[in-house]
Amino acid sequence: MNTKTNIPETSSQVAMAALPDSQEPLCDTMGNSHAAVLPTASSERDQTVAAVENSSSPQPTILARIAQTVPTLLVIGVLVGLGFFGHHYGWKIPKFSELTGSGVVAPTDWCKEHGVPESVCVECDPYLMPAGPDYGWCEVHGVHNCPLEHPDVAQLKETPAIETADLERAARALALMPRPENDPACKVYKDRIQFASIESVRQAGVDVELVERRPISEWVEGNGEIIYDQTRLAELSARVPGTVTRVFKNIGDSVREGDVLAVVDAMEVGRVKSDFVKALVAENLASQTVSRFQGLATGVVAGRQIIAAEAALAEAQAGVLSSEQALANLGLPIDAARLRGLTKKEVWNRLRFLGLPHELANQYFSQNSTANLLPVRSPIEGVVIDRQAVAGEVVDSRRALFRVADPSRMWLTLNIPLEDAHHLSLGQTVRFTPDGSTSELAGQLTWISTAADRQTRMVQVRANLSNPDRQLRDETFGTGRIILREEPDAIVVPTEAIHWEGCCHIVFVRDKNYFTTPESPKVFHVRSVRVGATQDGFSEIIAGVLPDEVVATQGSDVLRSQLLKNNLGEGCACVAE
Repeated sequence: MNTKTNIPETSSQVAMAALPDSQEPLCDTMGNSHAAVLPTASSERDQTVAAVENSSSPQPTILARIAQTVPTLLVIGVLVGLGFFGHHYGWKIPKFSELTGSGVVAPTDWCKEHGVPESVCVECDPYLMPAGPDYGWCEVHGVHNCPLEHPDVAQLKETPAIETADLERAARALALMPRPENDPACKVYKDRIQFASIESVRQAGVDVELVERRPISEWVEGNGEIIYDQTRLAELSARVPGTVTRVFKNIGDSVREGDVLAVVDAMEVGRVKSDFVKALVAENLASQTVSRFQGLATGVVAGRQIIAAEAALAEAQAGVLSSEQALANLGLPIDAARLRGLTKKEVWNRLRFLGLPHELANQYFSQNSTANLLPVRSPIEGVVIDRQAVAGEVVDSRRALFRVADPSRMWLTLNIPLEDAHHLSLGQTVRFTPDGSTSELAGQLTWISTAADRQTRMVQVRANLSNPDRQLRDETFGTGRIILREEPDAIVVPTEAIHWEGCCHIVFVRDKNYFTTPESPKVFHVRSVRVGATQDGFSEIIAGVLPDEVVATQGSDVLRSQLLKNNLGEGCACVAE
């Protein structure tokens, strides 16, 4: 009996029922259709089960999908905002005033090239401030728009009068030596540097000063030495060998011309004195003989005897002259004519202490001293600077016993570079500062060597220095300056105000209407200048500016940078990179 059992359908059965007709199993030749279809039915059942499970899971809501897209939208919005912000401010961090909208010039009214509002830019709109007259190059002074020739170019309220002294000063400066030259083809002098306001100038750190007059000098410098004036220096020694008997002066003692410094006992002195006495006696005898012959009647004495007597007299006279000269050579001059007619003893007493002062002669006379005494006298007035004499010492003429110098005038010798020697001339003022001293000495150039040193290639020069208080010392080293030119009222500016632009020296001159009204353009004019001497932080302006004009000094590099920026790309060969 057949029974029916209600068995629930499995998922496999459901899947099998769902198979399409095209996927019905095919029977093999053996009629086993079930075995042939098993593999395919298993994989398809797995797919069907997955599909049923997926259809049974809950579907996402609209709000959930919106919540998933919000972060993406936020990121995109931030990126778009950053792009707009950077484009608006030129990809720079804006100032606080720009963010708050306080006191900012509208970007459309700003001249990027000159850094001022477009509406007041005098370079972009020359009608706002017409350029002054352009006189071009000055052949005489080597600048553009020369104020010495055309004073109306000066940035002063009133046109100044050019003094003859300024023209002569410029001529002297240019004639003295070659000066740095400007290029006539340079066009930089036509430029003007403008600021947006006075506050902009202050914030840029630009300071100004007046062009003024100051004394200035130009010189050639060299190392030097102070020495004794060689024309007032004496080295004393004994004229003949002998023995030093007494020494009267020491180092540092002041002496006058003719003072006795020492006495030497020299045998040669006694011999010369004796020869003089003998010659004087022989002359006296020969003179008496001739006189006696001349008093006799003619024919009483043979003529040859008279001739012989006259010859003897002449010979005796020559002997006197020879002895007189020998005494003079020893520094003991004597007039033989004053001794004629004296007895031999009287003559000898005159010669015994010849050359000694009366007081000193009396001292030696009381001691019954010899007649061989030879005084060593000073030929000049000065100071004993060296002594090598000792009492009892044997000396000769080759050894200096004393050195005497007159320190009231000294010599200054300087060594000047050969390339600077052609600027020198006699009579120029010389100033010397000794090492370790702040005082400056002055003298006059008296000698210039005609030769240069073989090794140092220096030219030696000499000047006389007055030393009345005797404060200068021999062999003092220091630095000397030979003044080539002195100008008591030179036109000068601070050295930091001058700039070299590759072919021109320039300064920045403030416009004369700078403070006329608050709306006046804040302009600095570029002016080419001819530079002269430099001293103590100031430089002489031979030509280019006039007194009372105002120039940029500290911070003027800001103006130079703007000048370089304005000329960038214009092919201006006058502006140094």
